[in-house]
Amino acid sequence: MAQTNGRTSRRDIYLKLRQLVLTLELAPGAALSENELAASLGVSRTPVRESLILLAQEGLVQVFPKIGSFVSRVDPAQVADAQFLREAVELAALDDLPGELDAEVVEELRDNLRRQRGADLGLEEFFALDEAFHQGLMRLSGHGNVWTTVAAAKGHLDRARRLGLHENESPAVFADQHHEIFAAVLGGDIALARTAMRSHLRAVFNDIERIRAHSPELFATGTPTVPVRRNVVVWE
Repeated sequence: MAQTNGRTSRRDIYLKLRQLVLTLELAPGAALSENELAASLGVSRTPVRESLILLAQEGLVQVFPKIGSFVSRVDPAQVADAQFLREAVELAALDDLPGELDAEVVEELRDNLRRQRGADLGLEEFFALDEAFHQGLMRLSGHGNVWTTVAAAKGHLDRARRLGLHENESPAVFADQHHEIFAAVLGGDIALARTAMRSHLRAVFNDIERIRAHSPELFATGTPTVPVRRNVVVWE
């Protein structure tokens, strides 16, 4: 990774590590080695250490003195908080839709929905389209810039959503829900759009319960736990 200056390098490293956590490439509960991360990114340990501190402040990394740093396990409580924020914002945006929708944004959303049906679409490609779709709806309401604030607050939620995508055989069910929401918006039926949006956004809770049943190690519990470094990392 190129280093244009110290500030840019630190920002780039932070964003790269954050993306690795959010995309599950650094799995929940995984041990983090500053040396290995620095080597893989081609930088010194300092920006890596600084980035891990920022990620810890977001609750995406946990640092245990004399033990090490670990990717935080997905916290259902933080998922619920982020979901509450996201739902409140997106439903409010639907209430604020103008009588005449921006034709350019509408066409962008139509194209987005067509691409969501792609036969060879990867999960990360679908996730990006999903994000763009929801941001596009907020742009229709004139509040597209708010999406940046929402996105910054939903790290645990995004990991849970990705786990749900991996759990499902196909993202088609989510694409269908997007089509339902969009059709209601175009038809001017805001009550139906709100109902469909609420159901769509809350589906993540069912995913969490289903995944936690067979992979509880991916999720935080109500009781604080501290990992123990042996030959392998053990959470107790």
